[in-house]
Amino acid sequence: MRILSPSILSADFKNLGQQIVDVKNAGAEYLHVDVMDGVFVKSISLGMPVIKSARSASDIFFDVHLMIVDPIRYIEEIAACGADGITFHLEASENPMAVIDKIHGLGKRAGISIKPGTDVSTLKPYLDKVEMILLMTVEPGFGGQKLIPESFDRIKAVRQMLESSGSTADLEVDGGIKKDNVRDIVKAGANVIVAGSAIYAGDAATNVKEFLSLINNA
Repeated sequence: MRILSPSILSADFKNLGQQIVDVKNAGAEYLHVDVMDGVFVKSISLGMPVIKSARSASDIFFDVHLMIVDPIRYIEEIAACGADGITFHLEASENPMAVIDKIHGLGKRAGISIKPGTDVSTLKPYLDKVEMILLMTVEPGFGGQKLIPESFDRIKAVRQMLESSGSTADLEVDGGIKKDNVRDIVKAGANVIVAGSAIYAGDAATNVKEFLSLINNA
């Protein structure tokens, strides 16, 4: 199943509720919500009050991506704000299985992510423990970056790892995804696509429909 997850980091926050409704009505099944602490990554982004407020706008699946140190500290609060899936960084946790168990214990889908410089082999112990693997194809922390070309080989490698292990986890890709490269990303093995500036620059609904056409016909 191929899914588009527009990132609200690039949305117009004065019209956030309407922009969430617009992308859902256009066919997006997930909404990507980035939480950054200014420590694990340099930027600071959306916090719990924004997530809780945005939750009231739509019942779309909230795909929350934690880019924070020691993520287990905030799993309960993030879940309570309305997250449906919670993805954390392998590099940010001393005990990834404890974080995964915490997420599952709250009835949420668990995901694990790695930065571009982290070897994909570090994911192997968790392939059958999570519902999502998120590969960053730019250095996390800022929107609008260009996709790192070596990411295609990493996507292919993780897809092969998932198939070899029998895991049914989704493979999500985030960073520098545009209309001119999304088909190649899907062909490499990704089935959940995060796009921010490419969705919210211009008419979001039209961009969602164009992305979905590209994704589903790749």
